[in-house]
Amino acid sequence: MANPGKPAEVKRKLGAKGYSKEMPSHVVALPAITQVPEPLKPLSGSGLDLWDRTWAKGFTWLSANTDIQLLQMTCEQLDERDLLRDYVLQNVEAWHERSALRELEKSIRSNLSLLGFTPTDRMKLGVAEVKVESKMEQLRRRQDEREQVIVVEQSE
Repeated sequence: MANPGKPAEVKRKLGAKGYSKEMPSHVVALPAITQVPEPLKPLSGSGLDLWDRTWAKGFTWLSANTDIQLLQMTCEQLDERDLLRDYVLQNVEAWHERSALRELEKSIRSNLSLLGFTPTDRMKLGVAEVKVESKMEQLRRRQDEREQVIVVEQSE
């Protein structure tokens, strides 16, 4: 790859647009969700599973007042995807339905992004960053721990 993109963490440290180092002062805290709300309409299979997992994992940033409609729609789309996928797998020549399946999957991916369930969107929300400790960072951490032990032993 001639010019690979920079990771989101690097862009944030550099202060790139959309990657602010600090949380804005006008952020309003949402009330915490204490229990998983009931779906607005019946869900089944994958949709119900997504409903439960989304509220369990996204309780810190999802609002039962404002995000519930979008999540309901996404869960219904996931149920529809299961039915459409089964049909497409059984009918190999159903290319219209296969195309519709791909469009539905794009819509689901877009909705999950709007709900903050992609790494980039979580980072923009300031919710979580996945960071793997590099070998160099591991070595430095171990060295710092050893130096702290030596300092404590010398002071005793």
